[in-house]
Amino acid sequence: MEDKITIIEGPTPIFEPVQDGWALGLNETRKFSTTALTRLRTFNGPALVERCYRRWSQRQPITLQYRDEAGLEANAPILAVRSIETDDGHMLLLWLHIERKDMELEIDADDDDSIDDDMDMLE
Repeated sequence: MEDKITIIEGPTPIFEPVQDGWALGLNETRKFSTTALTRLRTFNGPALVERCYRRWSQRQPITLQYRDEAGLEANAPILAVRSIETDDGHMLLLWLHIERKDMELEIDADDDDSIDDDMDMLE
């Protein structure tokens, strides 16, 4: 299928949180999520990049299919892709949208106090 890139063998990919401004702008959503980078060795990186570009040019999504740490099938939408050549062969860099069910919104009560203090200064 052209709508996904599948990891056939190997361990669960390592997802690194992204702090680059351009990559953070790729992931604008109302859900708690994060933009993550993963690096994968591949036989033909340029062909996989081309597959992503074809899907995006048709305004269609493409996902990474992999096994999570529990061994269950998981999917993550691919936001950006790049292929690089290394001494060991092709490496695919994938920026993904990882939905985070374990994320919680924290509101620090001290923040409210500082707002009140600022308002007192304005009066």
